[in-house]
Amino acid sequence: MAEIISMPQLSDTMEEGTVIKWNKKIGDKVSEGDILAEIETDKATQDFEIDVSGFLLFIGVKEGEKTRVNDILAIIGDEGEDISHLISKSKKEEKEIKKKDKKYQKNKQDRIFISPLAKKMAQRMGVSISDIKGSGEDGRIVKRDIEYYEKTKLKEVNQKIAHSSMRRKIAKHLTFSKLSAPHYYLFNEINVDKLIELRKNLNDKLSLEEKISFNDIIIKAVALSLKKHPDMNISWDEEEVILHSQIHIGVAVAVKDGLIVPVIKNADQKSLLQISKEIKDKVLRSKSKKIQPEEIENSTFTVSNLGMYGIESFTSIINIPNSSILSVGSIMKRPIIKNSKIKIGSVMKITLSCDHRIIDGAVGSSYIHSLRNFLEDPITILF
Repeated sequence: MAEIISMPQLSDTMEEGTVIKWNKKIGDKVSEGDILAEIETDKATQDFEIDVSGFLLFIGVKEGEKTRVNDILAIIGDEGEDISHLISKSKKEEKEIKKKDKKYQKNKQDRIFISPLAKKMAQRMGVSISDIKGSGEDGRIVKRDIEYYEKTKLKEVNQKIAHSSMRRKIAKHLTFSKLSAPHYYLFNEINVDKLIELRKNLNDKLSLEEKISFNDIIIKAVALSLKKHPDMNISWDEEEVILHSQIHIGVAVAVKDGLIVPVIKNADQKSLLQISKEIKDKVLRSKSKKIQPEEIENSTFTVSNLGMYGIESFTSIINIPNSSILSVGSIMKRPIIKNSKIKIGSVMKITLSCDHRIIDGAVGSSYIHSLRNFLEDPITILF
């Protein structure tokens, strides 16, 4: 018996998905566990594994097109089975939903016909196809229309690029955080001469693939400091305070469409080498949109490091439901006083952003003190 396969909700915030690639074509036999398609969500591109067997009888979404969660994606059934009643029923249900949603209130005359090549060209140029008049059959936009628009119109107007699903999610998430959580900031400067020496000694004994970064050591120190200060490893809820029993560190990673925060689970229990390998793997998969939703969820504290970009210091917006985030700047050479003498040393500026609803200044300051001790005497991180 034929069964409708709907667009799945592949993350807790997913509202619509884009079919990047179909791995099967109409008429193909499919089995439970097969990867039917690659679907892009607001967070990542994921393989969609089906849990039924049969033949692929209908494809409801073309490659490169998007549709809402629970809309018809495909139909799987017996070979040669009549599915016209299912298609009609599904389209009727979708039509009712779209009537209730203004962004879907379009009629047939509003549709824009465009060739695949022209569509790719328009996307690459960041051009809205609604601004282009097609010269092909029935007004279809073709390659020459894009080329003409680029020569005559594009230079005259500002470029407009549609928001990606990820960018919309980031904007919504950070706006809510900034407006709901009263932020305050604690600034500190840390002498990292011993940190530099420790990293060099460790890396001298490791292979090129195993090299440990400053960020790896910082994340370990952050986790150990949270272990000493469990009153920092908490989240605000309107009804209660959530005390997290585990320490999961989110690591902010810049990707093409915005920002992803893969999570290092139980970071306080892992070695520097384990943390380093895990971060390398998750950063690589984040940038290629292959990271899984469960790997970017349930952080209890976040670290954002812009030191590699030469940023001396900055403040970050809290990654709710975390109650704090650490901003890490670059390592700089500065005159410092040691044993009543001025010398040139290496310093790093950090900023702790806290949610004042739940973390008071004294609590945040105590945490910074412990973190500073770990980073200025980093050999203690190894024991």
